[in-house]
Amino acid sequence: MNESAHLHLRSQALPLQDGDLLAAIDLGSNSFHMVVARYVLGQLRVVDRLREMVRLAEGLDAKRGLHPEVRQRALECLFRFGQRLRDIPPQRVRAVATNTVRLLAAPQAFLVPAETALGHAIEVIPGREEARLIYLGVAHAQRPKPGNLRLVIDIGGGSTECIIGSGFDAIERESLQLGAVATTARFFGDGRLDRKRWDEALIEVAAQFQQFAGVYRHLGWQETIGASGTIKAIGTVCATMKLSKGAVLAEALPQVRDRLLQARRIEDIDLPGLSRERKPIIAGGLLVLEAAFRVLGIERMAPSKAALREGVLHDMLGRGGADDPRDASVAALMQRYGIDPSQAARVSATAVQLFERVCGNWQLEVEDRLMLSRAARLHELGLAIAHSQYQVHGAYVLQHSDIAGFSVPEQRMLAALVRTHRRKVPKDAFELIPDRLLPATRRMAGLLRLAVLLHRSHEPDQLLPELQLHAEGDRLVLVLPEHWLQTRPLLRSDLEDEPAAFRGLGITLSIEAA
Repeated sequence: MNESAHLHLRSQALPLQDGDLLAAIDLGSNSFHMVVARYVLGQLRVVDRLREMVRLAEGLDAKRGLHPEVRQRALECLFRFGQRLRDIPPQRVRAVATNTVRLLAAPQAFLVPAETALGHAIEVIPGREEARLIYLGVAHAQRPKPGNLRLVIDIGGGSTECIIGSGFDAIERESLQLGAVATTARFFGDGRLDRKRWDEALIEVAAQFQQFAGVYRHLGWQETIGASGTIKAIGTVCATMKLSKGAVLAEALPQVRDRLLQARRIEDIDLPGLSRERKPIIAGGLLVLEAAFRVLGIERMAPSKAALREGVLHDMLGRGGADDPRDASVAALMQRYGIDPSQAARVSATAVQLFERVCGNWQLEVEDRLMLSRAARLHELGLAIAHSQYQVHGAYVLQHSDIAGFSVPEQRMLAALVRTHRRKVPKDAFELIPDRLLPATRRMAGLLRLAVLLHRSHEPDQLLPELQLHAEGDRLVLVLPEHWLQTRPLLRSDLEDEPAAFRGLGITLSIEAA
C-alpha cells in the first residue's frame, strides 16, 4: 500500500480516545433528536441533547411525497443540528431516518438536501433494525437483570416497535405501521373524538398486534418498558391524575382514555400533565398503547429515558470493531446458506489486497473495505438456491432479508456487489444506490469481480502471484506475470472478457502481462 493510501485509511480508522465526542441524530416521524456524548474510560457521557418537534409524518401525502412546508421545517431543523456538529469528525457522527422517510416514494429528493443541511450522511434504517437499536439504547440505560426477558415498546410518530430481548440482545423484533402522528391522522383526521369511533379503531389497531402476540406471549417476559415520548407523556398523565407514580398501568389506561374522549374534539383535549405540543397527536398514541396492553396482556409499563438515538450511540462503539453487529449477521448468513468458509475467506483476502492497492487513488474508506469484505464472504450465497444465475438469487436474498446492523443503503449496496460479481452487469444494478455511494460501490464491484475470478478454481492451496493493480480516475490496470498466466488458459480467457463487463461499471480495465 502506498503511503497516501495508508494515511487515508488510518485517518478513518483511529480508535476512540478519551474525550472524543460522538453524536447520534434520529430523524423520527414526530420529532428530530440529537444527542452528543463524550467517550470517557470506555463509557459514554451525554453532554448535550437537542430535540425539535418536526412532525415529518404530518407532511406525508397520498402519493408518498412530502409537503413543502413540512420539508422546509425539517431542513431548517437539520441545519441547526449541523451547526452543533461542526467540531465533531464525520466518522463520529451517525444520523438515521425512520418510518416516514422509509415510506417516501422518492426518498433521495428529501435526503440529498437533508444531508446538505446537516452536513453528514443520513442512513434510512429498516423497521426491525430500528427496533434493535431502540432495544440497545434501553438496555444500556436500564441495565437488564441476568437471565431476565424484557418487552420494550416504542410508539413513534409513524411506526411502533416491539422487542423482546435478553441482556443487550434483541431476540424478537417487530415494526408496525402504527404511530402517534399517523394513527391520529388516520382515525381522527377530522378532529372528532367519540367512543364508537374509538372502539372501531381499537379493533383495527389490535389486529396488527395479534400477528405476533402468540409468539411473544409464548416466549414471555419479566418486565415491560416504554421507550418513546408518547409513552412518557401518558405516564406523566397517569401520575398527575394520581393513577400511578409515573408508570403506565393497565387499570389506569381506561380512565385516561375516558378523560380524553370527554373532550369530543382533539383541540379540546384536557389531560392533566399533557404538554401543548403533544396534544394534537396523543389520541393516536393512546389508542396504540391501549391496543398493545390489551392484546399482549401487559399489566405495567415503566417509561425509559433512552430510545433510538442512545442505541445508535452505543452501536457506534461496536461498529468497525470486534462487536460490529454486521459481522455477526454475515456469519449467521454464511452458516444458514451453507457458504464455503474457506473459499469466502480466500476471495475476501484477495479483494482486500486489491482494495489496498487502489484505495488512495480511488478515495475509498475503511467502511468501503469492510463492505467489500462482507460482500466477498457472501458472494456465493445464491448457490444454496440454484447454480444458474446464483448471483441474482444471492442479491435478492440480501436486499429483502432482515439483516441486523445494516441500514437500507448498506443492504442495497451489499446486494449490488453480489449481483454484479460475475457475468454481465445489468443496467439497473445500481439504481437503488444513493448518488453519494455510487462511485465507491461501482469501484468495489470491480475489485470483487477480479477477486472472484482469480479464485474461480476454488483450489484450497492456490497461491497467487504478487498482484499489481493501479487506478487512475476510472481507469484500472491489472498486471500479472506472463509465466503464471500461461499455465492458466481458462483464467486468461476469462480475464480477456472482463474489460467488456467492466464497462458496465463505468470502469476501463486493462489486463497486462509482465
